[in-house]
Amino acid sequence: MEEPWDFEFFSRIADSCLSFLSEFVDDWLANDMRVCIFKILLSWLIVSLVAIHFAWKVYGNTVNDMYYRQGTGQNGGTPDTAPHLSGWESKAGDAPKTHRD
Repeated sequence: MEEPWDFEFFSRIADSCLSFLSEFVDDWLANDMRVCIFKILLSWLIVSLVAIHFAWKVYGNTVNDMYYRQGTGQNGGTPDTAPHLSGWESKAGDAPKTHRD
């Protein structure tokens, strides 16, 4: 039988999250090399995501229109079937093939 989730379980989760955050803040405020590298990489990631967002706002419709297939047919401008091919190509006089068990 399952034991109900009690207050102790949520208390342990809250304590572990709080301890992780306090260690993270302590490391963040320290001025050692790995924190500086982390700050540089985090800022680079944020700047890149913001730049991608603004570029997509400006050029998104243009890019979408370049790759959107115009025209009629199954693949944009291509016809539904090739006009010179029938469904099953066969030599004249051959009987159509059927599937037999």
